[in-house]
Amino acid sequence: MSLSYLVVYLPYSQAVETLGGTTVIASDKTGTLTQNRMTVQHCWYDDMLYDVPAARNLPELQASMADRTKTGPQGWPLFEPTNSSFQMLQRIATLCNNSDFILQDKFDPTRPLLDLEREVQSPEFNLLGLQTTGDASESGLIKAVQLLRDVRQYRAEYPKLFEIKFNSTNKYQIGIHDQTKDGDQRPLLLMKGAPERVWALSTKILLNGRELPKSPEWEAKFATAYESLGALGERVLGFAYRSLDGLPRDHPWTDQPSPNFPVGELVFAGLFSLIDPPRRGVPEAVSTCKRASIRVFMVTGDHPITAKAIAEQIGILDPGAEAEGKGRVVTGDDIRSLMDIEDDTKRQKAWDDILLRNQQIVFARVTPAHKLLIVENNQRLKHVVAVTGDGVNDAPALKKADIGISMGIAGKDVSKEAADMILMDDNFASIVNGIEEGRLIFDNLKKSICYTLTSKIPELSPFLLWVIAGIPLATTTILILAIDMGTDMVPAISFAYETREADIMSRTPRDAHNDHLVNLKLLLFTYLHIGVMQALAGWFGFFVAMNDYGYAPWVMHTIGFHWDKAQLVCYQGEDGRVSQCGFGCKSPDSAAIVNSVAAAAGLAGPSEAAMRTAARDFCREGCFATNNATDPFSEFAPGGRGFRGFAGGTQAVCGRSCSWYDSLTATDRSFLLSESASSTSPFRYILTPEDDRRFQYFCGSAFNVTLSATFGFAGRARADPRASAPPGAMYWWRAAPQNVPDLTYQRAALSQGQSAYFVAVVLNKIIAALMSKTRKLSIFSQGVLNNKFMLMGFVLESIIVVLIIYVPPLNVVFSTGPLYGLHWLPGLPWFLLCFLYDEGRKALMRASPGGWVERLTYW
Repeated sequence: MSLSYLVVYLPYSQAVETLGGTTVIASDKTGTLTQNRMTVQHCWYDDMLYDVPAARNLPELQASMADRTKTGPQGWPLFEPTNSSFQMLQRIATLCNNSDFILQDKFDPTRPLLDLEREVQSPEFNLLGLQTTGDASESGLIKAVQLLRDVRQYRAEYPKLFEIKFNSTNKYQIGIHDQTKDGDQRPLLLMKGAPERVWALSTKILLNGRELPKSPEWEAKFATAYESLGALGERVLGFAYRSLDGLPRDHPWTDQPSPNFPVGELVFAGLFSLIDPPRRGVPEAVSTCKRASIRVFMVTGDHPITAKAIAEQIGILDPGAEAEGKGRVVTGDDIRSLMDIEDDTKRQKAWDDILLRNQQIVFARVTPAHKLLIVENNQRLKHVVAVTGDGVNDAPALKKADIGISMGIAGKDVSKEAADMILMDDNFASIVNGIEEGRLIFDNLKKSICYTLTSKIPELSPFLLWVIAGIPLATTTILILAIDMGTDMVPAISFAYETREADIMSRTPRDAHNDHLVNLKLLLFTYLHIGVMQALAGWFGFFVAMNDYGYAPWVMHTIGFHWDKAQLVCYQGEDGRVSQCGFGCKSPDSAAIVNSVAAAAGLAGPSEAAMRTAARDFCREGCFATNNATDPFSEFAPGGRGFRGFAGGTQAVCGRSCSWYDSLTATDRSFLLSESASSTSPFRYILTPEDDRRFQYFCGSAFNVTLSATFGFAGRARADPRASAPPGAMYWWRAAPQNVPDLTYQRAALSQGQSAYFVAVVLNKIIAALMSKTRKLSIFSQGVLNNKFMLMGFVLESIIVVLIIYVPPLNVVFSTGPLYGLHWLPGLPWFLLCFLYDEGRKALMRASPGGWVERLTYW
């Protein structure tokens, strides 16, 4: 996700949630607050501080060194290139160094390599601007020593035998080199790193070419020199060496699990210090963060003195802040002391004393593990922590922070992969603009989610009511997919093109721990407010359409489970109003009945074929409702009196046979015959006098007993016990009682109802999109026509609806049908109601900021 002209890149959309709510920025110094372009400024050897001119070429260096009485800005003399102690410093800086010059033209690979030895002779050549590999400190060192002796030639004369790379734990780098060129067969160990670590591993110090033992006096001199350079805001590196007695050059060098060669008892050669100037615009950006109540912490591995000097230059630490108790420089040793506290409560209190009492903090000489502790303890205090950086060492903190910010140009791939946000122009000041743009992105994501979620209740409610109340499904899964993946798709995406609201920067910062993209108020608004209105619009359209096809809303409960499988049977009262509907019996196994009758009757040949043809559709979806043939085995009473009802049990209606009739006692028959005379008894149609006479004939001894045993529907079950047809009911379709079933009409009517539901929901999705364009302002202040992509989405979803409703092949796919014009209108009243409700809600929020309407509904 790109913030376009603000040149901010967000590889993960989750970062938008935290971008606008940042309260603490923990920034690495090198390469983030500073330019990461190191230049050697000073050195210390033979107990003297010297100035090192930053020369661009050899003539410039020679001119600077010509006047030996000249001093640097601090009054220190110029270094002496021929001094043996300095030459050892030069050797370590050259050999214990992985940086190299890039001599190939990256724009024209066919051009020959740059001849550096010849080019440095030109007064126009700028060695300081030449690109290099490696980190900034090593690059600065080779640019300083290249003018004294060609680096590649020097390295070729002293080939590397083994190396331990710099890491944040050791804080030093070791190189072992062959020095046979000097007539010495012993391997030469060279070390470069943090001065205090290198000094601690040394037992001697080089003075005018002589190796003298360390002493308390030298300890004090070293500390004075180190602090003097650090106070200038310079990065200081220590250098040491030793010859490895008794080890051949082909020794199997290794550092796993520990070095198999001595690392201590070194000879300390001296110090180099380099300066890394602040980036342009960083002081202004830090000042902006202060005005926005965003705390900026410097987190660096440099010496506390160096870190403090840079922090004061860029405004992270105000002059005198420490004395006033508003600021503090916290060192890695301080953090280690905190880590040694075993009691969790006391350790947390110690961290709180640092983080809560000091508004301005500089963390110096810290490791990646310390950075993680800094992030974790700020997060424990409910701060939203952003970490900036561009190096590999910044990756753990970038990953742990609420939002990691990496540099797009100078940033390493590891840091970019770990980061949540990338500044493509490496401009620290872009963070402030990024926060404003991040609010817009957060807003638009939230609006898109709000719009999308409003359809979930109208999509879910048909299935809930089908399960709970048995109402026929008002929609289908394929129509839900048509909404989610068809009509909703473009309008939901169009929110990415929505312009910012007028009050976007007037709002108070959101609570990043509670106000997420999806929160409770958003869910309640989309589900219980707009979602319910959309569902009501859909149901209104569904019931209007179904009513027009003869299925009144008050009879719809419990009849939805077998709507597609069995013919509906309804009871119509004397007033012509349908009062109850249900299902009768399942379709009989006609083929089995025909086989039984044919076998019992001994039919064969043409007679059997004729009988099978005549009985092919015998009571397939139900027997004739009028039962004019006075069939005693039918579920319908003779003489057009309607369905018998299930008062006497399932077998008394669906499983009528001679065996059932014979199982009735004389008392049972007497009771049922007497009830048949009543007009209100639920048993009135179970056994009528006509039925009784016919049963006596077919099931008596005068008839073929073998044949009569096959008559009826023994064992047939109800179509749906949950929706039993009432006594006197008839097949119901085309808004009238019918003699024969017609499932095709029944299914087509449901398709019309589902089509009306679909149209009403999609219509109200349009108003949901317009409502979601603003969170508090009126839609008229934002404008309806400002988002062309959304308008195109409305046109596209209208086309999709028309195609689904009126194209015959799509009718089959989506189970829809051509909708009558009037059935497009039931959604319009709910469209207007949603619009008026939301505009009124927003007006109340604007009129009473922080009132109950805003507290309950502002999402």
